[in-house]
Amino acid sequence: MKTTQAMTYAAVMSAALTLGGCAGVHSSADDQAVDEPLENTYWKLVALDDQSTPVVEGKREAHFVLHAPDASTQNSRVAGCNRLMGEYQHDERELSFDRLATTRMACPGEVGSLERDFLATLNEVSGWQIKGKTLTLLDEQGVSRARLEAVHLY
Repeated sequence: MKTTQAMTYAAVMSAALTLGGCAGVHSSADDQAVDEPLENTYWKLVALDDQSTPVVEGKREAHFVLHAPDASTQNSRVAGCNRLMGEYQHDERELSFDRLATTRMACPGEVGSLERDFLATLNEVSGWQIKGKTLTLLDEQGVSRARLEAVHLY
């Protein structure tokens, strides 16, 4: 009886390891295969002007979601401090933000600096491009001003 249980256990473990190994095979090319949509995607800020954004422990990450279909408002939690509201317009290449407003909670230190810089950058955005899970916000000269990464919440 013990031998049968041991053999069954060994077979189950072998199958689990085999299947788990197959499921674990993942390349960065998989992440880049399909471009994420601009709208209705959680975009996490990862860089401003080619400088990585700091991760502040205990604070939410800077991000935004452009809500479709009416393209009239966006809501965001910027650097874990204030909520952002406003309007945006876009086509295949151009993107602009208008009437941006935030709540007015105090944001000291790095969080406050990041929020101010992010808002200033959004006001200078005139273009965009997506490659895989990366959204790049561009200024009028086509220079990268911000880089964001798509995050799937569920």
